[in-house]
Amino acid sequence: MASLTTQTSPSASSHEWDVFLSFHGRDTRQRFTAHLYKALEQRSLSTFMDDKELERGRYISLELLNAIENSMHAVVVLSPCYAFSRWCLTELAKIVECMEKKGLILLPIFYQVDPFDVRNQKGTFAKAFVKHENDPRIVGDDLQTWKSALSKVGNISGWDLRDRDESTVIEEIVGEILAKLNSTFSTVSKKLVGIDSRLEKLVNLYLNIRRDDVHFLGIWGMGGIGKTTLARAVYDKISSQFKVSSFIANVRETSTQGGLVNLQKQLLADLFKDKSSNIKDVDRGKNKIRHGLRHRRVLLVVDDVDQTQQLEALAIERDWFGGGSVIIITTRDKHLLIERGLAEDEIYRAKELDDDEALQLFSWKAFKKDLPLEGFVELSKEIIHYTNGLPLAVEVLGHFLCHPNVVFWESALRSLRQDPMKEIVDILKISFDGLQEKQQKIFLDIACYFKGEKYVDRVKSILESCEYEPISGIDILINKSLVTISEGRLWMHDLLQEMGHKIVRHQSQGDLGRQTRLWLSNDIIRVLKNNSVSVSCTLIELHMLMQLKFSVYLIIFMHCTNLFSLVSREQT
Repeated sequence: MASLTTQTSPSASSHEWDVFLSFHGRDTRQRFTAHLYKALEQRSLSTFMDDKELERGRYISLELLNAIENSMHAVVVLSPCYAFSRWCLTELAKIVECMEKKGLILLPIFYQVDPFDVRNQKGTFAKAFVKHENDPRIVGDDLQTWKSALSKVGNISGWDLRDRDESTVIEEIVGEILAKLNSTFSTVSKKLVGIDSRLEKLVNLYLNIRRDDVHFLGIWGMGGIGKTTLARAVYDKISSQFKVSSFIANVRETSTQGGLVNLQKQLLADLFKDKSSNIKDVDRGKNKIRHGLRHRRVLLVVDDVDQTQQLEALAIERDWFGGGSVIIITTRDKHLLIERGLAEDEIYRAKELDDDEALQLFSWKAFKKDLPLEGFVELSKEIIHYTNGLPLAVEVLGHFLCHPNVVFWESALRSLRQDPMKEIVDILKISFDGLQEKQQKIFLDIACYFKGEKYVDRVKSILESCEYEPISGIDILINKSLVTISEGRLWMHDLLQEMGHKIVRHQSQGDLGRQTRLWLSNDIIRVLKNNSVSVSCTLIELHMLMQLKFSVYLIIFMHCTNLFSLVSREQT
């Protein structure tokens, strides 16, 4: 399986928030909006609800504007005092802008107000603008922008609460959002080449289980085969049928970087909305999860597991879940699934793309159509032969060869022919070699340090300090399927990360002291102890250095004249 061939409409996976709530605190915070927020969270819809009661200064916070831009839906609760707030009106203008330019879905709720008054700024809305017109702090075109936004929202069909039961309306709103998310998934799944038959088998397994059973499903296969994509597709397809659900991604890497306790905290936050859980050790975390899971019907995906301890830490035992629960585990190690008691009919082997599927996916990436252009059919078939049906390799090569130039294609094909037994990471490196130098450096930095990190808040500023032009550089990497941004964080496939690590090691010809990037704690300590850190080193992991003596820092700065940054892991 592979990622989208096109993306003309918002997708659930490309947004940090499913829902942004815009409302006036004094009117609705403690009643309607609080109940709506709770209902959205209970259906595992990630919802941004600002917790500040009052305006603080003239300008809306950057956090709110970013949240609007990174939301798929905006629910606007238009109440009698809504237009009196400059904060609310600025939010609304941004929401309308994102609706028109980015496809944000706007759902208006008319809470004790007439839609006519909203459209035409009558009633309390007229009084609000009289107040704003006499406010010297409001300058420029703000008034007209706000009025235009209200007029547009007032013309959108929404929910009028004046004569309706609030709990019924809340159920309708949640149902509408879930339906739109499922519709988005349906559109997306059609563009995932080869997914339909695979998804059908897995969904049928789910549909055939008894309501009171606890069902385990293992998805097993080599790296790059599409296990995570398939698990995500199943999750998106059936999650609306569960009040409690969680998708724990990148378990192998997360447990290595942040430990098993961080995985436990994520699960508790997803399933029980316990975002402030103070877990001191793995055993206490297991007890807390086990206590919370009992008798609950949940959907849980545990992605990319490579050790039994990871499943044990997350309390993955059949008798710990309520009837009707579904637990999906993806792994490269089939034996790990058998150890956990999964039967053969509970294990699905993720299959390679067949020749037709591989050609279709490659064509979408290279030509934006189902079949290759005339004159490129045989070249395309020969190129995909070397991918062995591995979706990741097909996708990366397709993006790399998106310019229909026969000479360029034949050059790439010669590289593949030189070593028919190339490992997959060597095939993927062909795309890396086609990048400009700064783009290559950005890719290597992400592979070594920034996978899973927040792009806007952390990575962008660090890369800018290195003079790497991250905005255009990362956009190119995304277009070439080398990195993705999901929920505001940077990601890359673990095989691409492995390739990045291999490139860094190869560049230093095996000399650890000459590596341009140091990211493993043991390597950092070994280099520092041997006083062999190189002048060429540009980035070093900080979290291990925090425990070392000040003299160590002097060594670093004396020898690493090219050192741009000490990179710290984000703490969760």
